[in-house]
Amino acid sequence: NKKRQTVRKQWYQRRVRGIQQEAVPVFDRVDKLYPKGLSNRVATKFRKGACENCGAITHKKIDCLEKPRKVGAKWTKKDFAPDEYIPETPKLDFEGKRDRWIGYDTTAHDEILEEYAKVEKVKQVIKAETLNNNDQRARQPTESKSDSEEEKDEDDEYKYVEGADMPGTKFDNKKRQTVRNLRIREDTAKYLLNLNPNSAHYDPKSRSMRDNPLKDLHHKKPSELSFAGENFVRSTGQVKEITKLQLFSWEAGERGSNVHLQAEPTKAALLHKEYVKRKDEFKNEVSSAIIDKYGGKEHISNAPPRELLLSTTEEYVEYSRTGKIVKGQEKIVPKSKYQEDIFVNGHTAVYGSFFQAGKWGYKCCRSLEKQAYCTGAASRTGANVPAKAPEPAPTNEVDRSRSLMEMHQEKMVEERKKKKEKIQEDIENPLAREERLKKVLAELDSKAAAEAAAALDERKRSYNSMADVDAEPTEEEMEAYKLRKHMAADPMSGFSSRDKT
Repeated sequence: NKKRQTVRKQWYQRRVRGIQQEAVPVFDRVDKLYPKGLSNRVATKFRKGACENCGAITHKKIDCLEKPRKVGAKWTKKDFAPDEYIPETPKLDFEGKRDRWIGYDTTAHDEILEEYAKVEKVKQVIKAETLNNNDQRARQPTESKSDSEEEKDEDDEYKYVEGADMPGTKFDNKKRQTVRNLRIREDTAKYLLNLNPNSAHYDPKSRSMRDNPLKDLHHKKPSELSFAGENFVRSTGQVKEITKLQLFSWEAGERGSNVHLQAEPTKAALLHKEYVKRKDEFKNEVSSAIIDKYGGKEHISNAPPRELLLSTTEEYVEYSRTGKIVKGQEKIVPKSKYQEDIFVNGHTAVYGSFFQAGKWGYKCCRSLEKQAYCTGAASRTGANVPAKAPEPAPTNEVDRSRSLMEMHQEKMVEERKKKKEKIQEDIENPLAREERLKKVLAELDSKAAAEAAAALDERKRSYNSMADVDAEPTEEEMEAYKLRKHMAADPMSGFSSRDKT
């Protein structure tokens, strides 16, 4: 049995014999240039299929990029636009199809380099001229500089200030955005100043710690610490002055003045300075006018400092063991807006100066009646011996000697006792229960009739018919309600005896 030829063997034989060889694809070069833009070929007459607006053969009227003419080139037969170059579709490999600079002419970039080189040469010439002028000025120190030259020197001094970055920030001129750095690398992080978890809170999102993390260091002032919290930093330096300046600009803007602290800081500062100056002058004028009119300048000049007026004094007061004043003057109690020390009915003390047996009274005669007349010291005999309190009458007030649980249990026992007595009475006298039930049923019938009449006419409703009754229903009322209640789910409700009556 002869072995069959495999695919590999067949391919090898074809390659050796030269029967079939795979063609190697040929791709265009990446640096191959393609003509772009408009060509030099301009038509002299309108060609069939050309643009009706401009006369170019390379596009149609709908794709024309020229301004629409009032009368197209098809009808005017003149002012034909040149044709565009239509580049051929290149045959590119994988990388060539994805090349950004395919077909770019590198000689075009040489023109840009030449332009910048010319600018640099002009700058060098100008710089050499300025250096020569500076040397000549240095040799002539007696001559004073003009204002324009001084401004130019200042501009040269601050030439590179704009390009410098502020501490803690980084500005990218290309992207036109500010990137905030975390901190200077040499500084200790705020959250590492105090490792106690109960210390000042650190907000990682805003990278701020408002409270002082080093509160435990009592021997150091906040100004002596390396970091005393964001709140301390915001209240130090010129922050208060800037806050006053901002408040002044807001108030001035509300009154119609064109002042803005961020847009014109110098103008706002000068206006605020002038405002403070005028305010002080006005205060001094007002105070001097008042003194000139009413006098009293000697009292103002000889007055003690304001700190001493509202603080400690030199008054000396000595007290005994009982609390009485032995030496010095008694402290004056400030008066209130209410009437005090008004004695009525001959009393020498106010009502409420004496307390006995849970009641207030007068201290002079120890009387417990508010409208009683004073009887003097005669009524004090036996006042120290408390009189026998009368037995309290049975009331519904809460007895404080018992707990709420005990009171509730007693109430439940009384209710059960009353219920048993009522049941026993109904068993002994069943006719009385039936009479009470008939009475309740009659009341329900009258009430239902009144409600039906009120439903027909609201004006016939009685005055207190809508009032809520807080009292609980009795057993007779509950039984009458159950008798009259309609059971819709009961199949025999239509054959009940009460419906026939």
